[in-house]
Amino acid sequence: MIKVRIISPEKELFRGEAEAVFLPGTLGEFEVLESHAPIISSLTGGEIKLRRDGSVESFRIASGFVRTGRAEMTICVEEQ
Repeated sequence: MIKVRIISPEKELFRGEAEAVFLPGTLGEFEVLESHAPIISSLTGGEIKLRRDGSVESFRIASGFVRTGRAEMTICVEEQ
């Protein structure tokens, strides 16, 4: 599981764990799983999707960036 935190300038949108996170990267959508190599990436408008307990939760964003570590990630977004 990955510890995920999604924040905007106004509020925290999500804090919890996910099996996988799908992100709208500037160069195309990409997926982050547990033990992913650390990265920093910009995000474009689209949907962040979190796969948790067999279901998918999504958040619409206008832009942002993500920082991942081995077992955690922080996603800073501008809401759409």
